[in-house]
Amino acid sequence: MQFESFTDFINMGGYAFYVWLAYGVTATSLATLIILSTRQKGKVLTEIAKKIAREERLKESRSNKA
Repeated sequence: MQFESFTDFINMGGYAFYVWLAYGVTATSLATLIILSTRQKGKVLTEIAKKIAREERLKESRSNKA
């Protein structure tokens, strides 16, 4: 579809509200997904690091008792 002017492009042939709303909802959803995934990854990595440190402390304390 070709547009005569930039204004025609923005108006999207009379369907601008629906078209731009769809783009907005999609962009917002993707941004939210990326942000939440990044935060969750950080939490998981922190928990893994804590678990490894705890296992090392337990292993060290067991070897000191023997």
